[in-house]
Amino acid sequence: MTEIRVLICDDHTFYREGVRGMLGPLSDSFVIVGEASDGTEAVRQAHALRPDVILMDLKMPVMNGLEATRQILVATPAVGILVVTMFEDDDSVFAAMRAGARGYLLKDADREELTLAIRAVARGEAIFGAAIAQRMIRYFAALPQDATAITFPELTEREREILQLMAQGLSNKLIANRLVLSLKTVQNHVSHIFSKLQVADRAEAIVRARESGFGGSPLT
Repeated sequence: MTEIRVLICDDHTFYREGVRGMLGPLSDSFVIVGEASDGTEAVRQAHALRPDVILMDLKMPVMNGLEATRQILVATPAVGILVVTMFEDDDSVFAAMRAGARGYLLKDADREELTLAIRAVARGEAIFGAAIAQRMIRYFAALPQDATAITFPELTEREREILQLMAQGLSNKLIANRLVLSLKTVQNHVSHIFSKLQVADRAEAIVRARESGFGGSPLT
């Protein structure tokens, strides 16, 4: 069996050592070619070492795992990136998929789950840990029956939620109250929405949203 070359990208030394410990007894199947403790180093190591699979943490210093994933895949689109993280919220999962990751696994995965996921990603398959798979099933089951595609896939789930409320005519302050967020947080999300949709202002964003079916009856 051909060895799978693995690069570990995580800012916690303890976790990197733990992965080495799990994969070490399987040295006939896996070889750890390097480690990175921040996103910038992950990009550099990926380019230099050309691994088959990268284990990518989401929250790292200098550059986060999502941006590192995007940059790596621009230069080496064939590499398989498996996100291994503590975060299991919908925003993180779908953001990782949009960035190009092939799989998503929680850090409490055991050796069998990790090795199966690495092998699947190396074969070009998409793989999700059991908890993440259940979240995705529930998410898609809750979509309208006639939904054939997710509108504005470049937005996070939170940004889509805020855009929906914007399209219903709510101000930033009302959105903040509705979602129990700070006004500053909502303003940041709105700014990101404008940038991602490439619109100049709130009015243009609302027009785009309503043309795509957002809005409906105002919430009270």
